[in-house]
Amino acid sequence: MQLGLIGLGKMGANMNLRLLRGGHQMVVFNRSPGPVQAAAAAGAIPSESVEDLVSKLATPRAVWVMVPAGEPTESTVLKLMDLLDADDVIIDGGNTNYKDTVRRAEMVRERGLHFIDVGTSGGVWGLREGYSLMIGGDAAVVERLRPIFETLAPAPDLGWGYMGPSGAGHFVKMVHNGVEYGMMQAYAEGFNIMKAKTELELDVQRIAEVWRHGSVVRSWLLDLTAAALAEDPELNSVSPWVADSGEGRWTVNESIDLDVPAPVISLSLMMRFVSRQDNSYAAKLLAAMRNQFGGHAIKTKE
Repeated sequence: MQLGLIGLGKMGANMNLRLLRGGHQMVVFNRSPGPVQAAAAAGAIPSESVEDLVSKLATPRAVWVMVPAGEPTESTVLKLMDLLDADDVIIDGGNTNYKDTVRRAEMVRERGLHFIDVGTSGGVWGLREGYSLMIGGDAAVVERLRPIFETLAPAPDLGWGYMGPSGAGHFVKMVHNGVEYGMMQAYAEGFNIMKAKTELELDVQRIAEVWRHGSVVRSWLLDLTAAALAEDPELNSVSPWVADSGEGRWTVNESIDLDVPAPVISLSLMMRFVSRQDNSYAAKLLAAMRNQFGGHAIKTKE
């Protein structure tokens, strides 16, 4: 099956390779030429612009957009809308806010085109392990694209599925990432407690390896934790600053809008904010209050 791919970041480049290995013909474009040249060396058909990419695809066309959420996705979709013909398909595989997806899907439908949203999980490991794909849009169009999804997934019958109408794929991926926040925070807190119990001389890297096999808390996230600890047990090379890419915030906002409690996900998001405050005024004020009401000692700067 032929597919156009716009965006060759780490994830997009690995998706391209997985599809090529699965026998699909890929036409690729990236704003910077280096990744396009690398993809061409692997067997993809290079293009010099979005217009060039569209011209090289046979109809009905399918173009997968793998660029950052927000303006980059918006401008790419708008450009494709002017270039594609009726019955062509635009696929958004990025971490887009589902509300933007619903809006874009309606714009695209008005032009006689199809819009499919694919929440994509798997990160840089997707080339080897396959991607988890959460798909929204017209079910008949999803079925048309089945060979692509079967190739990208861990197996043709595993790890991918139709979630519902436009926006459903990105909504499910948003919640998926919110759950991921909570799981990561729980692991981080547990290992922090064990690390603090110095008198037992616990080897947290060894513990991670033990937990990976047979334990009820085993997971791929634990596998990655064990790998990180094996590389740097004291994490001396890691700064205690944790970013969030948006999906956790969106999940918390949805829980508020729906009156659905999500204390674990909400707190895990707040803890990411805490990590960014090297000189927290709130922490200082807490210490000052404890000193005022109970005479508790305050640590002062040297």
